Amino acid sequence: MPLRSLTDFDSFPALDPAFVRHRPALGLGALDPAPRILLLYGSLRERSFSRLAVEEAARLLHLFGAETRIFDPSTLPLPDQVKDDDHPAVHELRELSMWSEGQVWCSPERHGQITGIMKSQIDHLPLEMKGMRPTQGRALAVMQVSGGSQSFNAVNTLRLLGRWMRMFTIPNQSSVAMAYKEFDEAGRMKPSSYYDRIVDVMEELVRFTVLLRPHAVQLVDRYSERKQAGVPVDVATDLSSIAIARA
Repeated sequence: MPLRSLTDFDSFPALDPAFVRHRPALGLGALDPAPRILLLYGSLRERSFSRLAVEEAARLLHLFGAETRIFDPSTLPLPDQVKDDDHPAVHELRELSMWSEGQVWCSPERHGQITGIMKSQIDHLPLEMKGMRPTQGRALAVMQVSGGSQSFNAVNTLRLLGRWMRMFTIPNQSSVAMAYKEFDEAGRMKPSSYYDRIVDVMEELVRFTVLLRPHAVQLVDRYSERKQAGVPVDVATDLSSIAIARA
């Protein structure tokens, strides 16, 4: 199964517990079941800083009451490489996206853009698949890591892609400059303003995921899709039609 296993869920060497809200979405909506978050990263290096950043994000999400899955793209074929996309890794990625209520995308910046590994994962997620939509209506947080000075090229592209995939990209984002300086030998992130921003972003993602949860179906209900599917509005049960009739 192309999932990354993660340990040390209860270890937060860079986090100051005095300032932590363990349930940042409390009061915003139902917290049970736990918000389901899929995390994607964009590098296959043995010491991949986008993966390490995603692992830090997953630990924080777990602390904040979410359930997480980290997809491992190492066995993912190129888009259109396998006929009919019939490949176990492609199936797993799509199933995970359907499972998720929110997602985290983290890419290295390479040549001023996201990596091919990151784009391939997104390209394997169709807007529509057998009547289901693997990304539509989900909350999205975007992050990037850079080898040089701070940049926002990758997160800007991820925002564009999130909008294209009909996701609700949250306002906050993370960009870690000179990432090779920000992680210790064990792969854990050191205390810094960069780490603090990742905490901010994960708090916000949980809040938006919980806020959107009860409204997800209505927020993505579209005229064009009802028309394409041949599903007319039932004026007897449609609340907007009933309200207009009463008025």
